[in-house]
Amino acid sequence: MRQIMVEPDSIFLVYLRRLSEQMEAIREDNREIKSRLGILEQQGASLSTRLDRIEVRLDRIERRMDLVEA
Repeated sequence: MRQIMVEPDSIFLVYLRRLSEQMEAIREDNREIKSRLGILEQQGASLSTRLDRIEVRLDRIERRMDLVEA
C-alpha cells in the first residue's frame, strides 16, 4: 500500500475546518441552552406570581376565620 503525502498546509486547513465545525456545534448547543433557560425563567416567574396570589388569598381566608389578627 502506498500512502499519499498530504501537504502540511492542507492538514492544517483540515484541522481548522474540523475545529470550525465543532465550534459551530457548540454555538448551536449554547443557543438551545439559552432558549431553554429563558423558558425556565418565565415558568419560575409565573409560579412566583401564582404563589403570591395564593398567599394573599390565604391571608384573607385566615382573617375571615379569625385565625390571625387583622
